[in-house]
Amino acid sequence: MKTFPMFLQMAGRRVVIIGGGEQAAQKARLILKTEAQVEIWAPGLDPELSALAACGRVRHQTGPITPETTSGTALTFIATGCPGADMALHALAKQGGATVNVVDQPQLCDAITPSIVDRDPVVVAIGTEGTAPVLARQIKTKMEQLLEPRLGDLAALAGRMRTEAAARLGPRARRDLWRWVFNDSPRRLFTSGAERDATKLIKAAIKTGDFGATPRGSVSLVGAGPGSKDLITLRGVQRLQEADVIYYDRLLDPDILELARRDAERIYVGKAPGCHSWPQEKITQTLVSAAKRGQRVVRLKCGDPGVFGRSTEEIEALQEHGIDYDIVPGVTAALAAAASIGESLTDRGNIDTLMITTGHRRDGYTVPDPIKDIRPGTCVALYMAVGAAPQITKQLETQHPGVPFDVKVVAKAQRMGQVVVRCLLGELPQTLEAHGIAGEAMLFICWSRAVPKAVSANPCHQMLRHV
Repeated sequence: MKTFPMFLQMAGRRVVIIGGGEQAAQKARLILKTEAQVEIWAPGLDPELSALAACGRVRHQTGPITPETTSGTALTFIATGCPGADMALHALAKQGGATVNVVDQPQLCDAITPSIVDRDPVVVAIGTEGTAPVLARQIKTKMEQLLEPRLGDLAALAGRMRTEAAARLGPRARRDLWRWVFNDSPRRLFTSGAERDATKLIKAAIKTGDFGATPRGSVSLVGAGPGSKDLITLRGVQRLQEADVIYYDRLLDPDILELARRDAERIYVGKAPGCHSWPQEKITQTLVSAAKRGQRVVRLKCGDPGVFGRSTEEIEALQEHGIDYDIVPGVTAALAAAASIGESLTDRGNIDTLMITTGHRRDGYTVPDPIKDIRPGTCVALYMAVGAAPQITKQLETQHPGVPFDVKVVAKAQRMGQVVVRCLLGELPQTLEAHGIAGEAMLFICWSRAVPKAVSANPCHQMLRHV
């Protein structure tokens, strides 16, 4: 290593930032996460720094820069935005004996600021010795996914309880206690928002020394989003990393399962239209059985568990058997599909009502009620409705002849092979057939109050994007 990673005590220590623009503001944002006393030396400040000075977060100094300016500082940042001025100021700062960081000039830096994952008091610093800041940011992104947002609060709670634990428990018992806190029920409870329950559990464990009981099983219904690895939520990633067993759907990016702990059991329960490899009743029974064995179970569903995910049946079974469960929302297909074509599902003054429905019910494909009741200013997002396209087209043409509906189809949204087409209402069945769209597609039918843009009547239709 050319640089040595170290955490510096900053409380009450003086930090000088030389510069008053955006580069200086970036350093101010970083150092103000600490308890240091921050001085900004510059003739003038940008609005952000001016606001910080006005509320007393930083001290603004306008005098000439001399070696004494930086003498006795914990750190000095030079960030004027002018390479020549930065070099001259670096020389002055070194005369004052300062430890210096010069923005974008690693050859002049005594200290290099890392990428930081902040879960105060848990802090992860990532550095590449100034050679690859983009790589450091990529690693930071992965670490942000690994560490749940409330982890620092749990660490702070543990810190407040260490004295009592040391008074009541021996060294081995204390190690077992903290291993249990950060690996088991307290961490799960804390992360899910049940801080009070987690605190009571830890206090009781310290008092009784009993924290090795058979773990209570639980089930998390996790929305994986439209299938891409980078569209699952951080909470969803955390549940995968806690799981003992994962029951997952089809249509998922296999890389999503790589986010799970390596020793978690993975069981495919995908259900294809008309070909259910696992009946819903069997899936529900299996979730209950696994939780009763004390396992932490993740039911990984495409999209959002609460939108056409058949979660109600699973929730009712879990409630009936007294099993703890939680629901982790995901990006549902309608939102993912709209984002993939760079459009909004609502438009003030033109589309102010959004309806989500399905064209596939227990008794087969049908025209859903929102289509029958559609009014100007409405967008209907249809799930699993490709098979109902001829019926929907006939219904709308009969009920609303001449209305220029805006029709879009997004197949395999946000995944490889994504297809997006836009067509006239009367062309919808032919469009689906022409592009080989038989399933895994969102249909959007909108009746705008505004005059819609013309749509090509060419039999090949208008291809917006084909990933």
